[in-house]
Amino acid sequence: MVAALVILLVLLAVAWLLRPSAEEFAWFLRLRRPDWLTFERLIPLIWLLIYLCFYAAALLSWTATGSWGLMVGFLGLLLLVQSYTWLICRTRRLASGTGIGLAGWLWGVALAVVVAARVPLAALLLVPYLLWSPVGTLVTWQMQRLNR
Repeated sequence: MVAALVILLVLLAVAWLLRPSAEEFAWFLRLRRPDWLTFERLIPLIWLLIYLCFYAAALLSWTATGSWGLMVGFLGLLLLVQSYTWLICRTRRLASGTGIGLAGWLWGVALAVVVAARVPLAALLLVPYLLWSPVGTLVTWQMQRLNR
């Protein structure tokens, strides 16, 4: 119970601390998107699912192994993922998002490989992020071309 609460509090704290201001996020929302991005209204729901999977994966990993190393790995992934929008909005440079999106995906792949050896179910819970992250990075890359 304590681990579940601590993991949740860390997740919420990182999300709170690495969030763009309302003004910064308004700038981001005004940017043009690719025409094929017809499902944009579903993106917050997709991210909610991904964050729930992160939470469950970290909790399962901790419960099964008690490994601080894995927790640091999950924290690193969370920091990369959450800093994606924050960095784009703070710098007003979409290119920042493309780079951090790639870094987050690579970190996620490495974490999934490490976790899979010890807690296979936790590694499976990282798959939604590993599938979605390239889509988000592609959207950001195409937005660069639309918003020069």
